[in-house]
Amino acid sequence: MAAHQEKKPSEERKHKSTQNDTRTSQVQWGRAWEVDWFSLASILFLLMFAPLIVYYFIMSCDQYQCSLVDPLVDLLTKNKHLSDIWNKTPTLTYRAAAIYTLWVTFQVVLYVFVPDFCHKFLPGYVGGVQEGAVTPAGVVNKYEINGLQAWIITHVLWFANAFYFRWFSPTIIFDNWIPLLWCANILGYAVSTFAMIKGYFFPTNAKDCKFTGNFFYDYMMGIEFNPRIGKWFDFKLFFNGRPGIVAWTLINLSYAAKQQELYGQVTNSMILVNVLQGIYVLDFFWNEAWYLKTIDICHDHFGWYLGWGDCVWLPYLYTLQGLYLVYHPVQLCTANAVGILILGLIGYYIFRMTNHQKDLFRRTNGNCKIWGKKPEYIECSYMSVDGTKYYSKLMTSGFWGWARHFNYTGDLMGSLAYCLTCGFEHILPYFYIVYMTILLTHRCIRDEHRCFSKYGKDWKRYTAAVPYRLVPGIF
Repeated sequence: MAAHQEKKPSEERKHKSTQNDTRTSQVQWGRAWEVDWFSLASILFLLMFAPLIVYYFIMSCDQYQCSLVDPLVDLLTKNKHLSDIWNKTPTLTYRAAAIYTLWVTFQVVLYVFVPDFCHKFLPGYVGGVQEGAVTPAGVVNKYEINGLQAWIITHVLWFANAFYFRWFSPTIIFDNWIPLLWCANILGYAVSTFAMIKGYFFPTNAKDCKFTGNFFYDYMMGIEFNPRIGKWFDFKLFFNGRPGIVAWTLINLSYAAKQQELYGQVTNSMILVNVLQGIYVLDFFWNEAWYLKTIDICHDHFGWYLGWGDCVWLPYLYTLQGLYLVYHPVQLCTANAVGILILGLIGYYIFRMTNHQKDLFRRTNGNCKIWGKKPEYIECSYMSVDGTKYYSKLMTSGFWGWARHFNYTGDLMGSLAYCLTCGFEHILPYFYIVYMTILLTHRCIRDEHRCFSKYGKDWKRYTAAVPYRLVPGIF
């Protein structure tokens, strides 16, 4: 994330370039114009198998006590047929559809119709109307940052229900987990398809659209950069942050409630999962304004990758540790629990402080101190589609001098801590650290490919100054 975060427009120095070739300018920024065979094969693989992967993991817990091997053994030995497994899978229910519709509608209301008030009384919190980064077409979008407020309101109502109103059981999410999966898939595919149609026929900003000519690539990676309905409903910010991430902590709380119901106690491992992942979620919402400068908002177009991924992949596979602990409660010894907690907190500290250093550097235009001294940096230039030339500074000191994506390193340490809470009996809960390693490594490569296209020789100077991506001295 180090290099793709531009300074706010008020902090950027710019001048008009004599180069007016729109296509030449666009090539320097954003996703691919042309799709090679490997990219197309990867896209087709994900479109076909990502939904099956989610189903397989959830089904394995529901029917095989979280064993990823036993379903395959049953099928290979013909002990069971696919139809046997499918027929035992809970179907979509009216109850699940009502729950999911109410949930998404409630989050839309909180996002669009309830202006943020948290920034008025929480010192240091940046909320309310904020500007995003400049888009490839030179547009600066405004956003209503109210995710922390939505998270607080949602969780206050959740606990009020659990301890006072008792309108529904705290285990409601777990009890309807697979029927809710079908609802999430319907929404994910619906919003992705709508976003593609919108990009073709009524885009929010036609200059920020990209067409490769390949239907599958455009469907997955998106056409529009910032699809919107009205002034404030931004598809990318809403689906990246709500409803999936707000639900993350509620899902874990529902798992904990189910543990209490089944076993009469909540294990320390479940508490650790709730605490560590809760810190991560709260950090996301506390720094939602900063998130406007990250790769998801600054470079990714909105398609199936974000639309379906945020509706299905994130809430269902990022919460596997809590789901596993419902089926296999683990009570850690004190030493192991403390060790996992320390690993998770150190990972969070690295993740947060690395991002803080970059944000401080950007906000002050380099006029600050990092680790007690003025930060070092390399100045780079890039061009938007309208021929405007912008300048950015890429920091080469502090944590950003250790590695170009050291925030990802902290993220991976926290991810490993989540998995370690589950012990070593099954591999299912360790999918998360494997997936995050692949995801963040791939994101490093994607980000750096963009940055090289965007900054050219200036990017080579930066990588020479900071030679490692994730682990100093190794990678």
